[in-house]
Amino acid sequence: MMDINELKGKEYLAKMAAYEKVFWLNPDLGKEACPYGLADIDDAEARLERFAPLILKAFPDTAETGGIIESPLKEIPEMKKRLVEMTGDFPGRLFIKMDSHLKVSGSVKARGGIYEVLKLAEEIAMKEGLLSETDDYSILLEDRFRELFSRYSVQVGSTGNLGLSIGIISAKLGFRVTVHMSADARQWKKDLLRSKGVTVVEYPQDYQVAVAEGRKASAGDPLCHFVDDEGSKDLFFGYSVAAKRLVPQLEEAGIKVDSDNPLYVYIPCGVGGAPGGITFGLKTIFGDNVKVYFAEPTHSPCMTLSLITGLNEKICCADIGLDGKTAADGLACGRASYLVSALMGSMVEGCYTITDEELYPFLAALKDTEGIFIEPSSTASFIGPALVNKPGTHILWATGGSMVPQEEADAYYNKGKNNR
Repeated sequence: MMDINELKGKEYLAKMAAYEKVFWLNPDLGKEACPYGLADIDDAEARLERFAPLILKAFPDTAETGGIIESPLKEIPEMKKRLVEMTGDFPGRLFIKMDSHLKVSGSVKARGGIYEVLKLAEEIAMKEGLLSETDDYSILLEDRFRELFSRYSVQVGSTGNLGLSIGIISAKLGFRVTVHMSADARQWKKDLLRSKGVTVVEYPQDYQVAVAEGRKASAGDPLCHFVDDEGSKDLFFGYSVAAKRLVPQLEEAGIKVDSDNPLYVYIPCGVGGAPGGITFGLKTIFGDNVKVYFAEPTHSPCMTLSLITGLNEKICCADIGLDGKTAADGLACGRASYLVSALMGSMVEGCYTITDEELYPFLAALKDTEGIFIEPSSTASFIGPALVNKPGTHILWATGGSMVPQEEADAYYNKGKNNR
């Protein structure tokens, strides 16, 4: 335990330690330059385009987007009316970015997670002299490449969704893959991975232990690739491509983004990889005309804690007595990414926390008003627009939900209906 009174932001920390909600605005916004830029995003985007023929062949349900794994941006006017009733009024149009419905693995992790494994496959094939950038990448599904990739293993620690994305794509390409899952992970996610031939190792402890065990199991093996959710640049750049793809979607919706018409984006945050990469992309494309806020559960606000104190990954939720237990399983992370927390101190507009009890009524309301189902973690962002309460375009970034089994989805929905 740390002494809250000796830390920066102690007035927020006292509330957080008592599981009370906070809304923090970043006083250090824009103070430090980011070492990465548009070239990094362009490189990742080009790689994903090279892999589109492979994704199309391996996952035919991506046919509509030609093998590009992308989600719709949908205006939700009826949900806005309901949200105003539930949280308070706010000006502007309300949209939902449906990464909850991304193909292949059904969550935002289909961006960074799948990208990192594809990049690994490309590097191995090129090193063997079997692939060039001008080739049709669908050849990587041939038996000769599956045999090559089977010599390698992939390991990752996860609360669920990252494990799904890494496991599904790794197994499809022929890698031997192990997912180390924390106690927070849902059983159906473990079952789905095992059905794909993935080795799932379960731990009774939290996310940090699962990641540490995955890292330990990979150490010293040159044929083992560890996907480091706490510090992977490949994950980070994979997520960042979302921002470039958002540009034509905004144009199609008739949305202009400039200093007079700002864009407000609200993203649920766990360890920080996905929201951090998306934020980097958005700030690179839109600059000061986009304002990004992170949402976290009151029981596990690791990024809020790291940014308020300025300690980044050197502080964890347990240090202020928090138990880390939350129904928002994808956000159940005790310590923030060392890569992302260091960067977000200058990029993210602010952070806010939400109670578990609030997640389910938002879930039910979205299903009732717009016919869209998302998982509880995804609704953590929904109090953001009323907290910010500024004119502009507001986007709730939905991070997962489309692969939740119907029985479990119904239970979530009914809990939300009963708790209104």
